[in-house]
Amino acid sequence: MGDIRQVPVTELPDDFTDEADRVLLDVREDDEWAAGHVRGAVHIPLGDVPARIDEINLDADLLVVCHSSGRSMRVLQYLAQLGYEGSCVRGGMLAWVENEKPVEAGSTGSK
Repeated sequence: MGDIRQVPVTELPDDFTDEADRVLLDVREDDEWAAGHVRGAVHIPLGDVPARIDEINLDADLLVVCHSSGRSMRVLQYLAQLGYEGSCVRGGMLAWVENEKPVEAGSTGSK
């Protein structure tokens, strides 16, 4: 896992809605997403990623977030096997909230 780049939440925008060249992929489960997520993130639960990979803009700068980083690393390892690169949001949503970055609740905005 040492070869996967990790990005601290402090280096990321609060809202990904207008980030045309960057995608924040949230791989948490539906209930976790509904409890709080980053505005503009794309939501595809970990188990659905292989079947829904065509919904991810793999040409963009891909950032993957989960609760604490474990699932993000698994998704990034899977994508690396397919020849794609991305970065893990270090500390996941735990770090996001600890740094008092805004979250949006509910299922709206899920892609």
